[in-house]
Amino acid sequence: MVGHMPELSPRRRMLVLAICCMSLLIVSLDNTVLNVALPSMQRDLRASTSGLQWTIDAYTLVLASLLMLAGSTADRIGRKRVFMAGLIVFTIGSALCSVAPNLDTLVVFRMVQAVGGSMLNPVAMSIITNTFTDPRERARAIGVWGAVVGISMAAGPLVGGLLVEAVNWRAIFWINLPVGAAALLLTLRYVPESRAPKARRADPVGQLLVIALFGALTYAIIEAPSAGGATVAPFVAVALAALVGLLVYEPRRAEPLIDLRFFRSAPFSGATVIAISAFAALGGFLFLSTLYLQNVRGLDALHAGLWMLPMAVPTFLCAPVAGRLVGTRGPRVPLLIAGVAMTASAVLFAGFEGETSDVTLFVGYVLFGVGFGFVNAPITNTAVSGMPRAQAGVAAAVASTSRQLGQTLGVAVVGAVLASGIGGSSYREAFVSAARPGWWVLVVCGVGVLVFGVLSSGRWARGTAERAAERLEAGGGRQVVGAAEGA
Repeated sequence: MVGHMPELSPRRRMLVLAICCMSLLIVSLDNTVLNVALPSMQRDLRASTSGLQWTIDAYTLVLASLLMLAGSTADRIGRKRVFMAGLIVFTIGSALCSVAPNLDTLVVFRMVQAVGGSMLNPVAMSIITNTFTDPRERARAIGVWGAVVGISMAAGPLVGGLLVEAVNWRAIFWINLPVGAAALLLTLRYVPESRAPKARRADPVGQLLVIALFGALTYAIIEAPSAGGATVAPFVAVALAALVGLLVYEPRRAEPLIDLRFFRSAPFSGATVIAISAFAALGGFLFLSTLYLQNVRGLDALHAGLWMLPMAVPTFLCAPVAGRLVGTRGPRVPLLIAGVAMTASAVLFAGFEGETSDVTLFVGYVLFGVGFGFVNAPITNTAVSGMPRAQAGVAAAVASTSRQLGQTLGVAVVGAVLASGIGGSSYREAFVSAARPGWWVLVVCGVGVLVFGVLSSGRWARGTAERAAERLEAGGGRQVVGAAEGA
């Protein structure tokens, strides 16, 4: 059985990092490119606001539901094997999306994409964690990983706008095909196989409970404005029952889908809440901004993409800075910067209708980009630091799951608020006032990043992480991933 990765040369390690980042690029591009194409898809497929929500949330929901399973499966049967399978499924799903004849079929094909995507990012992060064993080097690698999100945010709107204007919205799925194929060939040649020393058994009951929880909750939020309380009440009940089931069932298993002992670590729990808050803000921000720029201001997809650059460029520039700060000074400073900037951006739109002026729109986008650029590296680093290396895939998958769950909930909640506010009115007349409660939701998310950033990065928090690691070691005698400085 293959255990930890063999010691690789510095050049080979950087090549592995680059290959892993290619998978993150196509998954991240898929979200940012799709957002720019939403108005075009809405017209072509005659989709409602809830229909647009489902084109995004069908993808992020399946990702969130399967990431932990993918992480533990990769640790068990081989990370390279699962990673390659993910690239194949994701690329096939992208090809299917490009030929979808209607909205329902597109949503189904987006779910196929997501099955492949679930095998990519957490497994890639597990590969990185096992490749870069020095804490400072790992923090820098994770900073590069975060910068790729910035690249996708910068390139996505422009590439998406060009493709939508030059061809149509179907062309946005074509860009995944060559990148996916190249990543597959490079992985086959250069990425060594690795798996956890001790294989973990599958947890089908836990997996079904996670799917029931995420799926029922998302459906209830998205459909509430149109379907009404009586229709969504059973789904709320299913979500609550699934949550209780997880809390009762998982601690009784020797090898659960998610080891709840992880959450005794304040940094780990804080990283989970911060990820949900930050990515809920991102999902809601992109959803509101794209619809506003194209349906209210009347911009075409390309010019709407150009307007997103003031957000995307700071994200790209700040992510590696955040990675270096985490490696040298710990996660607190980047998290404080992120919380303040994201909150200020949302307040500008919620309290002062910032989107109605070019200057305030630009400032609001820059602030959000700075905040989001600083938040990603400390989330990932804190989530994997102090966790057993044998469960690196699961620990990384929890962070990725939190991101996808946050983005799912952000689109669901903000979209539901927007749909309720607009009602039968036209977008142009009602959008700004209807979107205001949605912007206040994003203010709450920004404050969440700030508060939990403080709570999860102090001396007390580090003590809880050390005690949690000791319990995990005592429980399984497993090797523990070294915490980064101050993490």
